[in-house]
Amino acid sequence: MSFRPSTINLSSLKSSSKSWIARQARDPYVKKRLSDPASYRSRSAFKLLEINDQWDSFLAKPDVKAVVDLGAAPGGWCQVVAAKLGWLHSTTSQEEPVHDAHAIEEVCPERKEERRRPSNSWNKKRKQKVEVEDEEPYDPLNIDDFEPATALTGRGTIVAVDLLKMQPIHGVHAIQADFLAAETGRQIHNLLSVKGNLEGKADIILSDMAANASGNDVHDIESSLEICEAVFDFASQHLRSAERIGRRRGGVLLMKHFEHPLLQKFRVEHLLPNFHDVRYIKPDSSRSASREGYFLCQGWKALED
Repeated sequence: MSFRPSTINLSSLKSSSKSWIARQARDPYVKKRLSDPASYRSRSAFKLLEINDQWDSFLAKPDVKAVVDLGAAPGGWCQVVAAKLGWLHSTTSQEEPVHDAHAIEEVCPERKEERRRPSNSWNKKRKQKVEVEDEEPYDPLNIDDFEPATALTGRGTIVAVDLLKMQPIHGVHAIQADFLAAETGRQIHNLLSVKGNLEGKADIILSDMAANASGNDVHDIESSLEICEAVFDFASQHLRSAERIGRRRGGVLLMKHFEHPLLQKFRVEHLLPNFHDVRYIKPDSSRSASREGYFLCQGWKALED
């Protein structure tokens, strides 16, 4: 694989971008991501690994055969899932390009794209701004070809959904679309409807989605709540129940949110009544200054229509 790291002219950057680069240089998880043999595409991969390892190793359960990752690009979480389900070697996926879309947006604002459409109401307000184009995605590392990891035969089906195009990952079906669209739901259902899963349900649904920060706390919290509500609505249609799986903690939803009383109200009103176990998690790999946290919801009770 040809690989030519790009250079950045520091003198041309704003002070905020220079501060961001300095913080990245000190961040142990960024260093680990760049040096780790797994070459995860995003720093957030370590958050998923940490949550999984500390809470019941839910990705490694033998009955997990269908996983959906919402807002998956650039693919760090998908790499973790693919390794857990046996599609990738957990220590030999270095052929995957390191491509952190969040980092690109911070350093190169002109490359910033609208990444998410979390709810119908938000869609209407942002309809003119959100465009999914056919052009090739910006590649900050100038990787001009791609070699998939050594082919393995894993178990189950992994579906990744994002508005942005994602480089291929062995064992992962990528859909470039709005996860809220009815047609996308049908695509996901069809991909999951295989032998052993004819009902087309997911055992685990993941969401590391967050709206682009606006600098307005009220707006950002409202956006986080809308994303959580949209992900919960998706899960209510596509997540297999604990009863169907035959395990009390079967049927898992992991979603990112930003800490605020409104999000705790959402937890009390929507998550606690519908899962056997709901936990708030702030992984060590999440920056202490960040308000982000994760709801790990296990044991989907399945809402009755």
